[in-house]
Amino acid sequence: MQPTIEKKIAGKLVLGITGGIAAYKAAELVRLLVKAGFDVQVVMTSAACQFITPVTMQALSGKPVFIDMWDSSISNGMPHIELSRHADAILVAPASADFMAKLVQGRADDLLSTLCLARDCSLLVAPAMNKQMWENPATQRNINQLKADGISILGPDSGEQACGEIGLGRMLEPESLLALVNAHFTPKLLAGKRILITAGATLEMLDPVRAITNLSSGKMGYAIAQAAADMGAEVTLISGASSVTAPSGIRKIDTISANEMYDAVMNNIIKQDIFIAVAAVADYRAVSQESEKIKKKSSMLTIELTRNKDILAEVASLPNAPFCIGFAAETENLLEYAEAKRQLKKLPLLVANLANEALGSDENSVTLLDKNGAHPLARAPKTEVAKLLLMHVAGML
Repeated sequence: MQPTIEKKIAGKLVLGITGGIAAYKAAELVRLLVKAGFDVQVVMTSAACQFITPVTMQALSGKPVFIDMWDSSISNGMPHIELSRHADAILVAPASADFMAKLVQGRADDLLSTLCLARDCSLLVAPAMNKQMWENPATQRNINQLKADGISILGPDSGEQACGEIGLGRMLEPESLLALVNAHFTPKLLAGKRILITAGATLEMLDPVRAITNLSSGKMGYAIAQAAADMGAEVTLISGASSVTAPSGIRKIDTISANEMYDAVMNNIIKQDIFIAVAAVADYRAVSQESEKIKKKSSMLTIELTRNKDILAEVASLPNAPFCIGFAAETENLLEYAEAKRQLKKLPLLVANLANEALGSDENSVTLLDKNGAHPLARAPKTEVAKLLLMHVAGML
C-alpha cells in the first residue's frame, strides 16, 4: 500500500483586485490558486466591481468577498485588521497605477488600501495599465519607492493591450503569477546552489524527416527546474524535445540529439553543485544519417545503430563531480533494476518510476533510492513530486 500525502494548505492569501480591464484575469488566477492549495480571500475595490462581479469571485474562492471597510460581518468591525492578521501574504492583481500611488503615499481611503497599510505580512503587487501610464515618470518613481519599501513587484508583461497598443504594462498571465506566488511561499532550501538539469527527449535522426525518440514529455524535468528555482537555486535547464513552457528565471539550452545534449552538459557542468539527469536520452543512434528521405524499396529496412555516450555516468565519474541524481523508468522489476543502475553509476540518489505510469502524465509515483534504502512517494502531481524530491536532496546535502 502506497503512503499518502496529507493535503496541506499552501498558504493563506488575500487577493486584492483593483479597477482595470485585467480584472477579468483574476477569475482564472483565483481558480489556479485554489487548485494549488491556497486559501484565498478576495478583497475588491468598488472600481474592480465595474469589471468583474463579487459573485464570480465568491464562487471561485468559496468565500464571501469583502468590499466595504465597514463590513458588519466582521465582529469587531475592523476587517482591515482581521483579514491581514490571518494572511501569510497579500497579492494585489491587477494593481492599477492609482492604487500603487496610494500605497506609496500611505493613503487608506478604502478597505484594500487600508488592509495593505495595516498588514504585518508580505505584499506582492502585479501592475496592469496602459503602456504610456507604465512609462510615465510618476509611475516609475512609485515603482522604485514600492521596491524600496520591500514590496515585491510581479511584472508587468509586454504585449498587446486592451487599448490596442503594444508594450509594457499588461498584467502577467495567471499561470505566471501562480508560479511567482509559489516561489514566494517556498522555503529557500537550495539558496546559493547551482543546479544543472536535463529534461525532455532526444531525437536521433535517421534521415531529414525520421528519427528515433521516445514518449517523454519533459514535464518531470521542467517541474524539477521550476521547484529548484523556487527553492532559491541558480538553475540551468538543458532540454531535448518538449512542448512544456520553460519556467521563468532559469537559463535554458535547447538541444536535439544525445550528442548535442552531452556537449551542452559537459560545457556547463563545471562549478555545478547538483546534476539531475531527467532527460530520456536515446541509448542508440544511427551509424550514418541519410541526407535524403529513405524511400520504401522493400518490405525490410535494416538500420545499423551505435551506442550513445552515457551522460550521467560520465558526469558522475568526473573528478570533484557534483551531487548526481539519476532517473530510471522501467517496465518491470523496478526497484531491482533501478538499484542496480544506482550502484553501477555510483549515484548518491536515483529516482525510480514505472514508465507506463509516468510518460506524458501530469502525475507520477516514484521511489527514491539512496544508501539508506527505498523511500516511496505517493502518486501526486509532478510539481509536488519535484518539491518532495528536492526537499530530500536538501536533507542529504
